[in-house]
Amino acid sequence: MTTAPSPHEDRPPRPTGLLEKLLSAIRPEFRQDGLAFDPRHPVFGGPACAVEGCDRPARSNRMCWGHSVRWAHEGRPDLESFLVTTPAGWVGHRPLTACAVDGCRYGLHSHGMCQRHWRQWKRCGSPAMAAWQTSTAPLPVPAPLPEVCRIGYCDLWVRGTSVFCTGHGGRWKARGCPDIEDFTASYEEIGPGGAEHIDLRRLPVQLRLEMQYALQCRHDEATKKIRPAWAQRLVNALADAQVRSLLDESEEFWKTFRGPTGNWATGWGTFLLGARRRVEELVYGRGWDTEYHRSVRRLRNLGIVHPHTSTVTFERVTQPWLRDLAKRWARWRLSGGINASTVRAGVRMVARFSAFLPAEMTGPAQVDRALLERYLADLQAAMSGRSAHNAHISNLNTFLRTIRVHRWDETLPGNATFVPEDYPTPPPLLSRSVAEHVMAQLEDPANLARWQDPARRLITVVLIRCGLRVTDAINLPLDPVVRDAEGAEAS
Repeated sequence: MTTAPSPHEDRPPRPTGLLEKLLSAIRPEFRQDGLAFDPRHPVFGGPACAVEGCDRPARSNRMCWGHSVRWAHEGRPDLESFLVTTPAGWVGHRPLTACAVDGCRYGLHSHGMCQRHWRQWKRCGSPAMAAWQTSTAPLPVPAPLPEVCRIGYCDLWVRGTSVFCTGHGGRWKARGCPDIEDFTASYEEIGPGGAEHIDLRRLPVQLRLEMQYALQCRHDEATKKIRPAWAQRLVNALADAQVRSLLDESEEFWKTFRGPTGNWATGWGTFLLGARRRVEELVYGRGWDTEYHRSVRRLRNLGIVHPHTSTVTFERVTQPWLRDLAKRWARWRLSGGINASTVRAGVRMVARFSAFLPAEMTGPAQVDRALLERYLADLQAAMSGRSAHNAHISNLNTFLRTIRVHRWDETLPGNATFVPEDYPTPPPLLSRSVAEHVMAQLEDPANLARWQDPARRLITVVLIRCGLRVTDAINLPLDPVVRDAEGAEAS
């Protein structure tokens, strides 16, 4: 059984056995619903927090996130003094502050009070807070007393139907509402690296395996770091978006992915696009069998590495018959070692020809000399003899000639070609000679003497007297003088 191709791109049908391939590729340490990492891990960890006794990885200002937030809340005092004086306690695992009203054990909401008393204080006109909090005005303690927060060391009251106090309930939601028992247990396991984990349980089975495989690949490559907290936010966004597989959406979708509530983080698109490509390579493999039929051909999967060109796109070639010929032409040129950027430019110029063709054209048999003459007129009107004008004619002519030479489609008429007279006459070039008054300044011995480097002064003299280009002059051999058979210097 196969899955129909995505409407976003014409890739081969998804083969059977995708789950089996993922299961066989993922090692046991990454085939976990919850991934935990050592705080010193070279990819998922970092250097130790600068606070003495804190083993959590440094994430900001040489400190872990907890100590960095604590430093900011204290008004950003002198950093060195703060590092020495602040305790190393595990942030997030200390008792939370209760409402300032006597007898109230609800968690803080605003102005040192719980939500219940803060709202009452606002309705009273926001009187002097200290006097109001100790007066008889605040609401009395509720009866019966609410339940206590499920976190073992927290004695604050829960609100409504929650099993957590206000503070711990907010943290539970921020983590994506994980299993309550597991969340509670995580607060009992105080120790290094406790916050360096990624919970994948909210993801569907296939997407969970794909994320495990992507994280395993990032671990094995060890070329870029990834913070588990950042990855957890991404996992939560994927779960909220109800995505079932990275392969169900196009590469363009993942480049700009954001959660359904508009959540955005720098790097999500890059990571998800790389993860999708890794899974796709695992599923479909590499080589021409995989890439030939794609609308966007990825050169890296063909073993072609180019510093400025990573893909060749055929999406703008709208006629199926022309797209098939363009794909074959591009493969032939790449296989012959032609530069990838040159191939990409050629396909782009075929795409312009595709946009010009009438909608009723059904095949190359209708590409005759009359059509090409109309296209020449269209190019002239659009480009007016610019350098790209010549390139469009040359590339299209090469494309048509290759089709005839290799007999890819013998219905192409023999007169579907361009002749030398079709190419635009190049504009006259400006004179490259240097003005006389400038040459006089260059040849002035006083000006030549301003060179501090004798070699550069000599090259300047050689340029003037021999009429060489700079690149030719600096590449001259040590003894460039030509001599005749009798040893005399040749003129």
